[in-house]
Amino acid sequence: MNELLGGRIKALRSAKNFTQEQMADQIGVSRQKYARIESGANNITLEVLSKIANLLDVTVGDITRVLDETPAVSYRAGSDHASSEKIFDMLDLFYANKHLYTKLQRDANI
Repeated sequence: MNELLGGRIKALRSAKNFTQEQMADQIGVSRQKYARIESGANNITLEVLSKIANLLDVTVGDITRVLDETPAVSYRAGSDHASSEKIFDMLDLFYANKHLYTKLQRDANI
């Protein structure tokens, strides 16, 4: 997800002919942190996303739209290792939530 947002931000920045340093200065972060946002290595907060959107003269929705455009079944396209990790992460999250739900139900019945 971070990679998709970062790629979209980078494309919009390039279209406006801004450098990473200019963007970082305007939103109040270091150039290194901004570069990590574009590469997807850093999570992006709504506050920073809003600042970036304002600077690029787009809406937050224009940036996050890329998340809606990605196919939900992209893992079926091939044997991409990253896709497999995402599936296992989703399964882990599902079972963790199932375990928590069961525990809460059990505690409520005590």
